[in-house]
Amino acid sequence: MTSPPYTVVLIIPTGIGASIGGYAGDGLPVARAIAQTCDILITHPNVLNGAQLYWPLPNALYVEGYALDKFAQGWYGLQPVHQNRVGLILDQAIEPELQLRHLQAADGTRATLGINLTDYIVTDSPLEVQLLESESGASWGTIANPDSLLRAAETLIHKAKAEAIAVVARFPDDEGSTALQEYRYGQGVDPLAGAEAVISHLIVKNFQIPCAHAPALLPLPLDPNLSPRSAAEEIGYTFLPCVLVGLSRAPQLVTLKEGLRLPDSIWAQQVDAVVVPGTACGGSTVISLSQTRAQIIAVTENKTQMQVSPKSLDG
Repeated sequence: MTSPPYTVVLIIPTGIGASIGGYAGDGLPVARAIAQTCDILITHPNVLNGAQLYWPLPNALYVEGYALDKFAQGWYGLQPVHQNRVGLILDQAIEPELQLRHLQAADGTRATLGINLTDYIVTDSPLEVQLLESESGASWGTIANPDSLLRAAETLIHKAKAEAIAVVARFPDDEGSTALQEYRYGQGVDPLAGAEAVISHLIVKNFQIPCAHAPALLPLPLDPNLSPRSAAEEIGYTFLPCVLVGLSRAPQLVTLKEGLRLPDSIWAQQVDAVVVPGTACGGSTVISLSQTRAQIIAVTENKTQMQVSPKSLDG
């Protein structure tokens, strides 16, 4: 009798300054190591995205954070796919030259990697992203025109038959900010990550479709003191390639009724272990999976701005 696949969920929450996985793709080495020890690795874009850098892991499932929460709650199963048709949304606020850089990056992934892309769409009004910081030090943000984002996604899904959505929103350039400088030097919190999560959550919640985001920013001036952990974001004009690669094979979200017809779909009760930073055990995914048979592995060496220890899961 064949034993069931050993399934691990790796979570490094976005925008909380994790010392491992809180920067530009520095969680990827951890994901690669864990993927070699299990049959299925389920993780999220913050772990696998490295701007223009990425690493294909055949047994890894790229699952957006809101979708991961709902998977852990048992609302959705994950249906592995061979390839998704990926739609691209560009914020109307992106300047023409910067927009062209992103379109060329998309063309490059299509021509070089064979990714299946639909036509792109520009939002009918600027999204107007605002970056904020919580009292704990975690980053978050808002968008002033969420309806414009949702209209663009609906058009790509229904008219272009997109099966996954990549979003590029124009983020504020704040070259002189202390938070950005600390991040570039390998300290502090990614100032963009929290707002990015808001954007992808909105589309996944409304359309139950894989989604990830890449910010559009003007290139920063060269800095000889740049941290290697932040360097992936400095080597080009766009962070889009890793997002398109991840979404091209991101699992579809299926309901229990659909899952009964799909014998290879994956459900929360099949998870064997959850790996999470030792001070970030308060997230919805971890709390939900702590109620299952899954073993929670809290990594004390991975420090964050949070102060939620495994003890919070007791009882």
